[in-house]
Amino acid sequence: MVDNKLILTNYEDYTKIFDALSHPMRIKIAGIIATERKYVSELAKEIQMSRPLLYMHLKKLEEADLVTFNYEISDSGKTMKFYELKSFSFTLTPALLVELSPTIPTVVKEK
Repeated sequence: MVDNKLILTNYEDYTKIFDALSHPMRIKIAGIIATERKYVSELAKEIQMSRPLLYMHLKKLEEADLVTFNYEISDSGKTMKFYELKSFSFTLTPALLVELSPTIPTVVKEK
């Protein structure tokens, strides 16, 4: 897990995380890359998923700022994209919801 911590400052940060983790496969992917960084092809094989579908899930995790990635060149000259989970911790409590609630506009624009 990467040391650069995720910083949550507003309700939008939380909704991005909730959205990113609302799919079981993204939770599975996050769990795998929390323990060991993986390159895309390796991860796709491990979870038996096509690379295009895996990229869609990784993009959701990126948008929520839950993952980081870097490129490396293999011995054969192939570019490999490695992903790993950022360090984060938050507790979902009624108090947090009370704190966030007044900051949410009555009409929220859908993206």
